[in-house]
Amino acid sequence: MKIGFIGAGKVGVSLGKYLTEHKVSVTGYYSKTLKSSIEAAEFTNTRTYEKVRYLVEDSDAIFLTVPDGIIKEVWEKLKVLPIENKIISHFSGSLSSTVFSDISRYDAYGYSIHPLFAINDKYNSYKKLAKSFFTMEGHEKYLYQLSRLFESVGNQVVVIQAEEKVQYHASATMVSNLYVGLISLGEKMLIDCGFTRDQAHKALTPLIQGNTENILSYGLKDALTGPIERNDHLTILNHLRVLNPPEREVYKVLSRQVIKVAEAKHKDRNYEEIKGVIKE
Repeated sequence: MKIGFIGAGKVGVSLGKYLTEHKVSVTGYYSKTLKSSIEAAEFTNTRTYEKVRYLVEDSDAIFLTVPDGIIKEVWEKLKVLPIENKIISHFSGSLSSTVFSDISRYDAYGYSIHPLFAINDKYNSYKKLAKSFFTMEGHEKYLYQLSRLFESVGNQVVVIQAEEKVQYHASATMVSNLYVGLISLGEKMLIDCGFTRDQAHKALTPLIQGNTENILSYGLKDALTGPIERNDHLTILNHLRVLNPPEREVYKVLSRQVIKVAEAKHKDRNYEEIKGVIKE
């Protein structure tokens, strides 16, 4: 399979480099600016395309690694090109393959592929992509072939349905982006106690690192500690009394989820008193 990239940003360059490092055939790059196409092609040792038509002609699969907001726009331009029997895939986490409207009319096949990984560095993130799960959905004709492509370079692949993409992306956002918000809130609460911003960040760092390592090493149940796990409803009640309304709301929502983990860990414990405190 010969793969061509439309889009030479962080995702496109990282994926292209990752695939070429594993001897997958990448034809090259087309981008809205020639400069970014040249840089991507040089980094991946592939070809620069000044016209998207030539990229399409040279490739079996077209990977759209462009911002979500212009996927439809790019698709409209691809429709007028010879895309018969071509694989067309985007890499949006939230959009499904249905964004390629009427693709069957053009005898092409649409997919969405997404690495469950935060690609934040154009020239270094590819080194860690081997640890990433990939999700994909789309037409059944090439679904197995695309799955095998990423499995062959060492990734685990999960096939989902188009209607599941939004929930899937919400899960990733919660663990990745909203996690930043949770830590920001924790730091703010320490600052309210008299810590400087730098002290708050440094003070929480070992707690964040240790908890993350425990979750990854031992799983959620064995990593869980704290007042909910030990069924200490009085401590939770005291917490809720000193928190302001937005903080209290976050505390309650997350506590309800933590109770489920605690109940799975300690099937003999009755957490009804804590549930009552959180409902108030």
